[in-house]
Amino acid sequence: MPDAICHVHEAPDALTLAQDLARFVAERLQEGVSQRGAALLVVSGGSTPIPFFKALALTAVDWPKVSVTLADERWLPPDHADSNERLVRAHLLQGLASQARFVPLKTADALAAHGVPELEVALQALPWPADVVVLGMGSDGHTASLFPGSAQLAEALDDGRTARCLAVSAPLLPNVPVDRVSLSKRALLDTRQVVIHITGLSKRQLLEQAMRAGLADPLPITLAWSRANIPCQVFYSN
Repeated sequence: MPDAICHVHEAPDALTLAQDLARFVAERLQEGVSQRGAALLVVSGGSTPIPFFKALALTAVDWPKVSVTLADERWLPPDHADSNERLVRAHLLQGLASQARFVPLKTADALAAHGVPELEVALQALPWPADVVVLGMGSDGHTASLFPGSAQLAEALDDGRTARCLAVSAPLLPNVPVDRVSLSKRALLDTRQVVIHITGLSKRQLLEQAMRAGLADPLPITLAWSRANIPCQVFYSN
């Protein structure tokens, strides 16, 4: 994996990786609190971050001064099994981290597009830039809910776009086929640090492919290292 693009932290197993990442993120959050009196963490859903969430929840940070939000959300009730909010509340906002302020990406509106204006207001009020944005990557190269071939992808990646979130239509299987809200590139890169958190050889190979220059159709994950002034870290294990 090209270390010149993103600095690579490799661990022997997923649990060690989760603990390493928790320490790294906690240090960045505490730096934010110490320097600015507040910190912001953006996290992603899926199964990969669960050990990381559990480790971070037990880590000493000035949590009452930390805000947490999501890179994306499925437009489902917050108690639904596929809700990222449910995942974060169950595994991250526990223990010491239960004192953090959580800003969800779901409203009571029936449609994601109808909820975007309210979410935009909530996002604008957060203490940007984020101290850390932790991204996952799907087997198709998507990150957040920015999917290859999506009708909303060009809008989400538009460097001139000022909005922080947008509604995204349901992706194809094997992704959960429900409408979503995703942070835009503008929001995902309004950060002091981008982290890509992946496990498994197939995802490593896909990430290495995405890092190769000259791809005719770059995968959405390439946004993570598209700004030279924003450090990108990869936390990886088999």
